[in-house]
Amino acid sequence: MLSVAPAGSSFHHVTIAGVPIHALGFDAVVDAIVSRAGSGAEPSYVVTPNAHHVVLFQDDALFREVYRRAFLVVPDGVPLLWAASLLGAPLRGRVNGTDLFEALCARSAQLGLGVFLLGGREGAAVAAAAQLRERHPGLRICGTYCPPLGFENDPAESARARAAIGAARPELLFVGLGAPKQEYWMYRNAKRLAVPVSVGIGVSFELVAGVVSRAPRWMQRAGLEWLHRLWVEPARLWRRYFFGNARFCILIAREYAAKRWRRVDRRRRSI
Repeated sequence: MLSVAPAGSSFHHVTIAGVPIHALGFDAVVDAIVSRAGSGAEPSYVVTPNAHHVVLFQDDALFREVYRRAFLVVPDGVPLLWAASLLGAPLRGRVNGTDLFEALCARSAQLGLGVFLLGGREGAAVAAAAQLRERHPGLRICGTYCPPLGFENDPAESARARAAIGAARPELLFVGLGAPKQEYWMYRNAKRLAVPVSVGIGVSFELVAGVVSRAPRWMQRAGLEWLHRLWVEPARLWRRYFFGNARFCILIAREYAAKRWRRVDRRRRSI
């Protein structure tokens, strides 16, 4: 079984299909991030895995290294909570990326931390910033930057993004490029930025801005947010959810069967 452990982290973690996930509740995650952001610590980043991440992790050595270097790895997807419980290593609740984005902005407004929004569709970060300033008076949004498609493969464009962030000097950087692009970008650039914490948050700018509708609360609680997103953006997401979710289920079933077999084998040996 493929497995890595986050480097330099003191938080307890459990492993699902080889993916290390920190067993922290939502409030503890927010506390850990704002504490690091306000401390001027060495730059690092947070990843928020879901079933898609677990599948990518199996075949992508770079993605595994991204996870190994992360400051925090927290469960975005409800299926990860189900899987952890099934495998006998329960987590302490979901840390949804959009909810985390909102909570960190609320705490940043209280603590005077500066934030920067990188990525999203054209105009989404600007619209999200306007919404966040209205919801959290006093929030210091140092800047937004929407790079052109494919910028991560263009050294000049990546340099422009880093320059914009460097000039703004935020304590928190939110990266909304989608997986695995945002994780690769944070891994390759975190050390080159003087930002204590970067957080990959996927499509959260669009959700906060209302560009993409979010699933009703009952669907979120039931673990069906993926189904709502598939309904809203079928052309973009059907392959990921149809094939990816099927493989995720197979991975968890295999791990569960292996654990059961090991328990049975231990009982037989003890007789």
